[in-house]
Amino acid sequence: MANTFKFGNGNWAVKDGSALAYNDENNNFKPLPFDFTRASSATTLNRQGLIETVPSGKPRIDFTDNTSGHLLLEPSRTNLVQRSEEFDNAYWTKNGSSVTSGFISPDGTDNAFKLTKTSSGNSIVRLVSGLTNVNYTFSIYIKKVNVSGNVSIILPNGGSTQVTISNEWERYEVTSLPSGGTGAFVGVILSTIGDEVLIYGAQLEQGSYATSYIPTEGSSVTRVVELCNDASISAQVNNDAGAFFVEIQSLEDGSSSSRRITLSDESSSNRLMIETDESTGTFKFFIAGGGTVRTIATSTGNTQTDVNKLAIGYDGVNAKAYINGTQVGSITNATTRTGIDTIDIADWNGTSQVYYGKITSIKVYNTALTDTELQNLTS
Repeated sequence: MANTFKFGNGNWAVKDGSALAYNDENNNFKPLPFDFTRASSATTLNRQGLIETVPSGKPRIDFTDNTSGHLLLEPSRTNLVQRSEEFDNAYWTKNGSSVTSGFISPDGTDNAFKLTKTSSGNSIVRLVSGLTNVNYTFSIYIKKVNVSGNVSIILPNGGSTQVTISNEWERYEVTSLPSGGTGAFVGVILSTIGDEVLIYGAQLEQGSYATSYIPTEGSSVTRVVELCNDASISAQVNNDAGAFFVEIQSLEDGSSSSRRITLSDESSSNRLMIETDESTGTFKFFIAGGGTVRTIATSTGNTQTDVNKLAIGYDGVNAKAYINGTQVGSITNATTRTGIDTIDIADWNGTSQVYYGKITSIKVYNTALTDTELQNLTS
């Protein structure tokens, strides 16, 4: 079982403009880089569990809920909260509350604030106007100091939802349509006078889920879309027999988009494709040769925001699809492929059906795997 292409799986190397995959057969290390672009800085959670800013053009290896790390790829998002950390600024209305600076935040520095309930009122609030009538998500980091009553997060529609906070920093998020379709109230409500919490990192973004934190200091800030593609592996892939494996965790389950990770000849003619159809929560597996595309499997029943292990195994006769240790489909008389030489975390062109999510591992094998090997690989 010749594993000729490895990416991730706890072994990460990144630099400006690339993320490194490799082939280490016979202890002969050969780097196989992906091209990477993101024309803005972005944040990630590092090995120490702290929020860290990654400069423009450098991939993010994120360690949220994963001690081995994963490549984090996200769409473009804008934080519409113009002062995401400066809660003592007049930008934030303090209703029956006060704020005190100088507390250690999730980035390890003393830039968090303590919010104290001093009288009746909605604690700390901001109205963000000029929105459209679509879903927006508000998120904020909160840590308990002294709480005897309820803590609630203000929804973009002006309502609120109660949350259970702990003695550790946690990020809370709420999603709704903006109030009246044009404005969103965001903030934190403490119900009991004398209660205290720490707050940090307020973010309002258009979308149905919260993406990584985008700091602001007086204006809205946009994190630009990231692309990771064009890993050249012509010497590592076998057109006739092999396997293609990914371990991924999508950012959402139920959007209107389908996203792909593709092994191809940089055209639509010869490809192996693993697709997340987020509109239906479906995984799809395709194989193409000579311009003929065939579906190996369409599988439901797996939550895309969970970690999933997916693989296509193929030889000169059959192609099979596996998810998390289970075969979900197969076809016979698989198409003949030529010229496969590139991996894109998107469709074959690297720019359409871009995959957004957490990528723990990608592997390519240049020999056919048995059913048992494919089962073990994806378990």
